[in-house]
Amino acid sequence: MSPDITFVAALMADQARSRMLLALLSGKALTATELALEADITAQTASSHLSKLVEGQLLVVRKQGRHKYFQLQSLEVAQLLESLLNLSSVLTHPKARTGPADPLLRKSRVCYDHLAGELGVGLYHSLLEQQLLAEHSDQVMLTKLGVDFFTALGVNLAELEKQKRPLCKACLDWSERRTHLAGALGQWVLQDILNKGWAVRDNDSRVLHFHLKGMASFCKRYRFRTSSEALTGSD
Repeated sequence: MSPDITFVAALMADQARSRMLLALLSGKALTATELALEADITAQTASSHLSKLVEGQLLVVRKQGRHKYFQLQSLEVAQLLESLLNLSSVLTHPKARTGPADPLLRKSRVCYDHLAGELGVGLYHSLLEQQLLAEHSDQVMLTKLGVDFFTALGVNLAELEKQKRPLCKACLDWSERRTHLAGALGQWVLQDILNKGWAVRDNDSRVLHFHLKGMASFCKRYRFRTSSEALTGSD
């Protein structure tokens, strides 16, 4: 028996629920009150919608003290949302440039728990060009060179592989219409960027703000240049 996609489609078809889901693409856990504000609905209405999304396994709820926080259930849900953003852009504005209008969102943003936008795509394709990653059919994996490279950076690949998710996963980028790196390794890269202070997350959006030195360090580590660097000729 084939899966019934109408169930998931019905959950996402409501405008308020879709706004809540898109707000959670940042990877942050949000309260019902915060999600009600995102969807521009009352707290009571939000509670009803959130119950349906949790029951439908699109969201998970976590309790911390007296508060409840909601998050996307999995990376697969995040990827479905990104794919729908791609498709809706093409269907509604076939000749328009896809993705967000905000240039900061296009440059670098968080997609659930990994780096997206121009920098995310640049990273992925740089790793391919250096033969640190290899694509096989619809899968992507580290090569021997890639294992050595990330091990030298201090990545505990054995621990990452214990997670209930792929080590490397290709995710279609909404704005670039090309692939960026997701999976456990994609999450590690984003967290490493934040831990090193190369960039900070925007409080009100998915934008990832890179400092100038942080941008230079990031590009040097992964050996690629952004479009702005290519234009200015900066190192």
